[in-house]
Amino acid sequence: MNIKKLLLIVLLSFTLSGCLNYTQVTTLKIDGSGDMYIHYWMKVDFDNDTTVVNRLGIFNADSIRNEFASDYSKIKNIEVYNDYADSTIHGKVEISFSSIDSLNLAEPFKDSQFSYKDGTDDTKVFKQVAHSFVTGFGFENQKLSVKYIYYIPGKILTHNANLKENNKLTWEYNSGESNRDKNIEVTFIPYKLKETPVIIYYMAGLMIIIVIFFLFRKKK
Repeated sequence: MNIKKLLLIVLLSFTLSGCLNYTQVTTLKIDGSGDMYIHYWMKVDFDNDTTVVNRLGIFNADSIRNEFASDYSKIKNIEVYNDYADSTIHGKVEISFSSIDSLNLAEPFKDSQFSYKDGTDDTKVFKQVAHSFVTGFGFENQKLSVKYIYYIPGKILTHNANLKENNKLTWEYNSGESNRDKNIEVTFIPYKLKETPVIIYYMAGLMIIIVIFFLFRKKK
């Protein structure tokens, strides 16, 4: 996103009373490819805020598509809608990527400094810089509530997330925190590609028993 557009969004955001809530869910695969789902929303006064919201562009499907169009990812879905029940406006974006490192070359993520490298002892190390301006949208931290969720393809050894649930890590940054950039870091041992879950063996064994049972019944 260019500087003029960024400054415009920041200035316009001051005229809105609602906080921008931003959630980014990323499923990483062992080879560094994966999928990303972005959902952001904010409370608005549909009678008074419509003009400002339209000028922001982040709740316009065509503007979102232009922002996320890239040689380094594939747009799977874009959705924008109003929820009049709670006076919120929503934007959703789904993309897939062949290498999370390559997203550094895409406009919305160019300052995220994604890094997916081999570590010591067969580990993988993933890092990202979470900026006070997320995903090129340009809202400053005083009006931001940001959540990053990562599904890690392996046994997690170290991390600096706020919450860990099995292989799911969650980082949350709220408006009360400082404006400094945050670092997302995780080290893990990847799941073995050839490793077959035990339940598969049980199911295969059960199928063999069923087949043998019916073969014997036919012979009788």
